[in-house]
Amino acid sequence: MQGKRATTVAEYIHMAPKDGQPLLQELYSLLKEVAPSAQEAIKWGNPFFVEPRFLFAFSAHKAHLSFAPGPDAMEAFRDELAQHKTTKHFLQVPYSQPLPAALIRKMATYRVKAVKARKDDSFW
Repeated sequence: MQGKRATTVAEYIHMAPKDGQPLLQELYSLLKEVAPSAQEAIKWGNPFFVEPRFLFAFSAHKAHLSFAPGPDAMEAFRDELAQHKTTKHFLQVPYSQPLPAALIRKMATYRVKAVKARKDDSFW
């Protein structure tokens, strides 16, 4: 996304490619359900959920969205992610496909529990 930078998640979704907005909104709603007390912020140009450490983030691209639940969650769900396009840090979902909501919900719930159990002060 180029030009004006979003300052809220709603603005970010509104500025995303039109084809991706419904999927981005669905992802955003799901993440808010899983982490209702998390702070939302735009960091490094992307929506982040923080409590007070990094929980997860997402980003809009030309033809897909990326969900970043942290490398620990990516590793924990490696087998379930095998049928999806991934990197070490991201799950990519083409706008032309349905959101794998059940899997994302499990990954996000995993992250919330993992972050709440931590005792260190690291953001990541």
